[in-house]
Amino acid sequence: MILGLRTAIYPAPDLAAAKAWYARVFGVEPYYDQPYYVGFAIGGFELGLIPDATPGADGTQAYWGVDDADAEYARLLGLGAQDLDPVREVGDGVRVGSVLDPFGNRLSLIQNPLFDRASLR
Repeated sequence: MILGLRTAIYPAPDLAAAKAWYARVFGVEPYYDQPYYVGFAIGGFELGLIPDATPGADGTQAYWGVDDADAEYARLLGLGAQDLDPVREVGDGVRVGSVLDPFGNRLSLIQNPLFDRASLR
């Protein structure tokens, strides 16, 4: 049985630079920090960085929940991300958008008023 999103892994050939950038994006330091893997605990889920893979926009497509997709999209651009898929509504008030992080990975956002936070385990 699949229980839900637990970890999204992003390739990060420059692990130190990626660790610093994602710490700024999410406002937390990693809870696990080794030369082969860096893990951030974010709202009950994990963002993992690995140095031995190739970044790309077609790789990981985990969507990170936000309260205001437009504001967060703009903040990420201000932190050095590149515009990829501007925020748009996909139905029923759900808004999504994606940027490329400075390392070439897709970082996707979702503002989902239908998501039940009480169901998180």
